[in-house]
Amino acid sequence: MADLIKLEQHLLTRSYIEGYVPSQADAEVFKALQVPPTTPNALRWYNHIKSYEAEFSELPGSSGGSKPFLSVSELAPKAAEAAGGDDDDEIDLFGSDEEEDAEAEELKRKRVEEYNEKKKNKTKTIAKSVVTMDVKPWDDETDMAELEKCVRSIEKPGLVWGLSKLVAVGFGIKKLQITLVIEDELVSLDELQEQVAEFEDYVQSSDIAAMQINRISL
Repeated sequence: MADLIKLEQHLLTRSYIEGYVPSQADAEVFKALQVPPTTPNALRWYNHIKSYEAEFSELPGSSGGSKPFLSVSELAPKAAEAAGGDDDDEIDLFGSDEEEDAEAEELKRKRVEEYNEKKKNKTKTIAKSVVTMDVKPWDDETDMAELEKCVRSIEKPGLVWGLSKLVAVGFGIKKLQITLVIEDELVSLDELQEQVAEFEDYVQSSDIAAMQINRISL
């Protein structure tokens, strides 16, 4: 029984007796067992190696490779003793394995659902910019109230107009200095300035006086 316990412990953190692929060491231990072991890790290994049974002679390595790991010659009677030598027990073993596989699949399904849920609720970062725009009139006779009204009439997703003021530039001329907040992915400042320039009866030109980028998590 000690060798079977050692086999179970060995396979707790490994897929094969030696190395990372099926080898002659796996074939030798498999042949010595003769009947499936009862412990979960050893049983999974047994069922996996069984699928290579017709190709044992082609597996890498040489026979006897498993002797440093455990006494293969004693595994057969101990495995039979653990199995109880009853056909009904063997059927129960495979039934147990199927139950474990079903539980593993259910656990996998739950983890996939949890991952998808976390991914769906993952925080999205939106880049927003606070912009100060200067809008210059043609001359001191330009109706600045109407100019501002035209500028604010521009509406689009991701654009919010803020506070404004008139700033003297000389010779009695004042420019409109207005703040706005934009979502960088939705609003192009170049396009916005082109739209402002379309009010050609009032607007001579516009400039971006200041710009600050903020990243907001939603």
